[in-house]
Amino acid sequence: MADSKLTKQDFDAMREQYAKNKRANVIQRSIIQNGINNTAKDNTVPAKLNRSFSVEVDTGKVTDQKRSGRCWLFALLNTLRHDFAKRYDVKDFELSQSYLFFWDKIERANIFFDNIIATAGKPVDDREVRTYLDGPGSDGGEWTMAVALVQKYGVMPTYAFPESKVTDDTSDLNDVLDLTMRRDAKILRDMVNGDASDDEINHKRDELLREIFKIAGYACGVPRETFNLEYRDDKKKYHLDQDITPKEFFDKYFEIDLDDYVVIENAPNKKFKQNYINPASDNVVGGRHVGFLNMPMDVLKKAAINQLKDGETVWFANTVTTQSDRKNGILDADLYHYDQLFNIDMDMTKGQKYEYLDSISNHAMTLTGVDLVDDKPTKWKVENSWGAKVGEKGYFVMADNWMDAYVDEVIVNKKYLTDEQRQLLDQQPIVLKPWE
Repeated sequence: MADSKLTKQDFDAMREQYAKNKRANVIQRSIIQNGINNTAKDNTVPAKLNRSFSVEVDTGKVTDQKRSGRCWLFALLNTLRHDFAKRYDVKDFELSQSYLFFWDKIERANIFFDNIIATAGKPVDDREVRTYLDGPGSDGGEWTMAVALVQKYGVMPTYAFPESKVTDDTSDLNDVLDLTMRRDAKILRDMVNGDASDDEINHKRDELLREIFKIAGYACGVPRETFNLEYRDDKKKYHLDQDITPKEFFDKYFEIDLDDYVVIENAPNKKFKQNYINPASDNVVGGRHVGFLNMPMDVLKKAAINQLKDGETVWFANTVTTQSDRKNGILDADLYHYDQLFNIDMDMTKGQKYEYLDSISNHAMTLTGVDLVDDKPTKWKVENSWGAKVGEKGYFVMADNWMDAYVDEVIVNKKYLTDEQRQLLDQQPIVLKPWE
């Protein structure tokens, strides 16, 4: 391979080619004055995305995750609260995200210690070990992780365990937990690789877990064991159910069976009609494994549409930071024409974007409507969890082409799959590598 050191000759050649571009100065001035996105933006897109939908679930005010990575919890609890609202006629009843967030910190530390002990014999720079050490205090997550928490701990209203300064902005807590748990990892690895007995290791492990509980308790408060369910419905009727546990509340008031819901993925870089699991991503020991059934996009759309038609919202994961206008709440794959602006071929398939880390699922939201023209979807109504000041009172509109390009998975009741598709759920899953 030739020497790749940049020289003055290289720079001169670059400048010469740049100077030959007659559009260069105009484009340069426009971008410097307006920024890349404003210059590349297709202003015809909003006109195509009016906010009328042929199928729409009646929902209320949006929630706000603020400066936190808890979208996965917000999206599941939005799904549950919509079910509660419809069943008990109380539209804007909100469930506590902080409650599940607290228990996720404890459970995630617990399973982290298991993984660290199990891999203690591997070098610290082993790829699996590095995966566990990469953000152990993170607050990001997936549907299955949220389900595992709800099934173990139940849910409670926001008023019974409200948001705090820390849950509104989780960055400081995540940093503290990262530091603490990486230190804990060194302690446990040293003990396993030294002369410590299993009893000594387990005793230290319990001690370290109690420290994580203390940190989470100081930062978020410790959830109460029981609470009073108290609310006035939309018909002004008062309701009171005293001294119930969060688990009793979920089991008594929510008829939704979370085991009936499945993760349908669209990952073109992997084999379709195949089950996959990634136990390394689990957050609760003994909970369901994080995983998915990989299917073509038309399967995801059809199942989501049928669930919406039956009046039920749909949790979905996506790459929200790409081709999106946060302020106006617009998601369209043709929103920004970077290729035209810079006259560079930027084309990659969805599968290639996954493989080269150009597209990484980084957000979860809720589908609440779809517009069907000749029985085909043209755009979707999206409930976000970024508060009411973005989009239209917090709701986004998503072009169908954006769903094709940037939606990774939907969560649907398995009854919306065909018999053949349901049979795929019983196949032996492929176990993904921890870093996949």
